Amino acid sequence: MSLPDFQPQAQLFSLAALSGQLFAADDRYRLFAENIYPQLVAIRDPLAACYCPDNGRPAVEPVLLTGVTLLQFLENAPDRQALELLRYHAGWAFALNRPLGEGGFHPSVLVHFRRRLVEHQQAHLAFASILEALQQAGLVARQSKQRLDSMFVIGRLARMNSLECVRESLRLALEELQESAAGFGQPAAWSQWRERYLEHKLDYRSGEESWRAKLQQAGEDLLALQQWVGTLSDPSVAQGENVRLLARVLAEHFEVVEGSGLAARRAALPGAVHNPHEPDAQWAAKGQGRHRQEVVGYKIQVAETVPDEPRQKGEPTAAFLTAIETQPAIGSDDAGFEQVEAAQAQSGQEPASDWHVDGAYVSAERLARMKAEGRQLIGPAQPAPKKDGHYSTEDFDVCVAERRAVCPAGKPNTQCSRLKEEATGKVSYRFEWSRHCHDCPLRQSCLGKDQRHRTLVVGEHHDLLQARRREQTTEAFAEQKKKRNAIEGTQSELVRGHGARRARYRGYRKVRLQSYFIGAACNAKRWIRRLQWQMKQAATTASGAVAVAPSG
Repeated sequence: MSLPDFQPQAQLFSLAALSGQLFAADDRYRLFAENIYPQLVAIRDPLAACYCPDNGRPAVEPVLLTGVTLLQFLENAPDRQALELLRYHAGWAFALNRPLGEGGFHPSVLVHFRRRLVEHQQAHLAFASILEALQQAGLVARQSKQRLDSMFVIGRLARMNSLECVRESLRLALEELQESAAGFGQPAAWSQWRERYLEHKLDYRSGEESWRAKLQQAGEDLLALQQWVGTLSDPSVAQGENVRLLARVLAEHFEVVEGSGLAARRAALPGAVHNPHEPDAQWAAKGQGRHRQEVVGYKIQVAETVPDEPRQKGEPTAAFLTAIETQPAIGSDDAGFEQVEAAQAQSGQEPASDWHVDGAYVSAERLARMKAEGRQLIGPAQPAPKKDGHYSTEDFDVCVAERRAVCPAGKPNTQCSRLKEEATGKVSYRFEWSRHCHDCPLRQSCLGKDQRHRTLVVGEHHDLLQARRREQTTEAFAEQKKKRNAIEGTQSELVRGHGARRARYRGYRKVRLQSYFIGAACNAKRWIRRLQWQMKQAATTASGAVAVAPSG
């Protein structure tokens, strides 16, 4: 599609010409028009690169579509409601430099616009432009103290068990093959497959044995269908989206048992497809007991600045989001940390001087790297695992630099070996107590069954981890750790105010686009509220100065 001529200035007799009568200086839509909209205009060139300049009818202005999408996430409005607001809401029209009542466009235009952003890898544009404006305004430093945490996003899909997932995958593949493989004839079992998966549905009153038999039958049919597709002379048939998914579903839900053929797995592999309509969504869980969370979807990492100055009464937050990155649901927070820092570096930010995090991000290797870079990683270290109630690594006093370790009985180690993995280059140290354990009174609490003497294997940076575990028991560390807590409120704001808990769209790339727009909306809202507060403070100061001025 080609683009129309762009008019950055408002027309005569538009809402902008009457703005003084309709919108006060601190009105949020006026502040959006004055501070946010210019940032969207500034990114028009990369937006225009998503369109063909000399083909098709003129497209809807991408700056307008970006603004509409941003306001959608600011006010949590779906596509159709957003178009109604654009046409009839004076605030929306003024914020986006648009005459009130001007003819709109079909809501599907927003769908195609989001697809363009994803396909041209421009999902981050709105978030990056507002973050850059915040840096220019002095509200976000190039290098700052930051906090980080993750949260789950529930995918836009229905939960399915293994049988439902396999059968639905077969149904979609058969429907696709009816068109793509129509010229190659049909295999002998086609009519049976059609009857089982296209014409019949599951009887949920069937017993467990019946369900197991159906799952086994579905797995065998899936394998047979996949083998038939492999015999076709046209390789493009096997490249169909639903046909390609069959191989993944087969591997994740079934295994080949020697002598028995194909057998259903007791539990699907981690990251397995749970619904073929949304294959990117994965099952994941965290927490224990009543705090345990289970989800089929995605994970996002949220980073924001940590202001040094305490807030005044009634002052809005001075913290702004610096990154909001999307991960697979089974992705680790350790990998998420690296993804966030890479995204910040790509946007021109300097590495955070201090990171306030929880225990999932703290490791000996990261503590060592941050220390070498002159930065701080502030967060509790995970406790060492205990096995059968025996002494754990935490109960030993270890000094890797001196190759020395003291056990709970106060005995030093007798040997120390340096170990290095050839594949990864990872270095660790093994401490042994070969002479002290035979008559030790703590033997039952220290050694496992059939273990003759105690050994202890730690990483090369264990000293830093040990120091952190001791430091985190102090009151000073507990006070410092409080700076991370505000990220919980930010996550609540993203969920309650902007719908971050549930995916609006299907697919990893579209969920990533949603996350970026949510982050941009949150930053825009916080910026506007801070501008309103500053105006209020200036007005209060001015009125106070008038009150104390001498009369006459």
